[in-house]
Amino acid sequence: MSRSTSCPCGLPAPYGDCCGRYHSGPATAPTAEALMRSRYTAFVRLDASYLLRTWHPRTRPAEPLDLDPGMRWTGLDIVESTGGSAFHSAGTVTFRASYRGGAIHERSRFERVDGAWVYLDGEFLD
Repeated sequence: MSRSTSCPCGLPAPYGDCCGRYHSGPATAPTAEALMRSRYTAFVRLDASYLLRTWHPRTRPAEPLDLDPGMRWTGLDIVESTGGSAFHSAGTVTFRASYRGGAIHERSRFERVDGAWVYLDGEFLD
C-alpha cells in the first residue's frame, strides 16, 4: 500500500498520512479512537507486530498472533467513543468492523501506558 492510497480505517486521508505514520513508528496515536482505527488498519495489512506493540502489557498475548491472510476486511464504523482524548487516561471505542461474510461489533477499552494509548481488552456486542 503506497503512502497516497486511501487509508483502510475510513478516514479520507491517504494511508501514509493517517494510520501509516503510526505503523511505521515516528508517531503514536493521539486518542483511543485513532489507536482503534490504526489497529483495524493493522488487521487489514496483517501487521501483527503493530498490534502487539499497541496491546496493554497486562493483556497482551504471550504467543505470536496468527492473522488469517484470507480474511478480507471491508470497512470500519465507529459507533461511539468515550474518554480517550489527550485529557484522559482511559477510554472506550464501540465499533463495527465488517469483513466478507459478516461483522464484529465490539466495545474496546484503552488505557495510557507511559503516555501512549494501548488496547486493553474488548467486549463483543450482539
